Amino acid sequence: MRKPLMAGNWKMNKTILEAVSVVKALKSAVADISDVEILLCPSFTALYAVNNEVKGSNISIGAQNLFWETKGAFTGEVSPAMVKDTGCSYVLVGHSERRQYFGETNETVNKKTRAALAIDLIPVVCVGETLAERESNVTFQIIEKQIEEGLAGLTPKQASLTVIAYEPVWAIGTGKTATPEQAQEVQAFVRKIYAQIYREAADKVRILYGGSVNPGNVSELMKQPDIDGGLVGGASLEAESFVKLVKYSVAN
Repeated sequence: MRKPLMAGNWKMNKTILEAVSVVKALKSAVADISDVEILLCPSFTALYAVNNEVKGSNISIGAQNLFWETKGAFTGEVSPAMVKDTGCSYVLVGHSERRQYFGETNETVNKKTRAALAIDLIPVVCVGETLAERESNVTFQIIEKQIEEGLAGLTPKQASLTVIAYEPVWAIGTGKTATPEQAQEVQAFVRKIYAQIYREAADKVRILYGGSVNPGNVSELMKQPDIDGGLVGGASLEAESFVKLVKYSVAN
């Protein structure tokens, strides 16, 4: 059985003090939760401080990006070892904003995914289509290519540990959300394509939904058989709303 994962992506938000303040409120509110894995992905500057704050709690932390080389003349980049050194156990790879604004490609996603796994960081690999691609009816072709190229070359164990996040780009930060049925349709397809590559790992891999997840829609989304959690943006920035997401199973 796949344990649900609720991941908060804070993007470029919160100073160190602001981040620690939210974590203090969050960790006491979710201390009794054991049936949902909780992950926070603060900005790089807050990672070390947030890790110190969550020690001994049921909250894991992850970085929002990494570079695939171990060291060298790559000004402004952060290596897998540096990410792990801050206490991270996860790292986001290939988020749509990285693809849109910073030239991330399926090839670089694959390099980063394999670099993360090589140092025992769990990658949360993001896939998804734009509004134009959905309206052109090429969603499945886009998703298939992102999986086949971005997640190539993994061992069976690595394939099982990896997390995939389906994020319809048209639903990120727009207030629009794919219906539970739309999300389930694509996420079932993700699992089908993954099974063609990695067979048994497809039943173990967790597939998150990311696209304006909030306390009002999380319960219906989480009822879908192929939605194993959420990659949450805005609703993770405040402890109160993120607690409601983590506790979706308590209320329902």
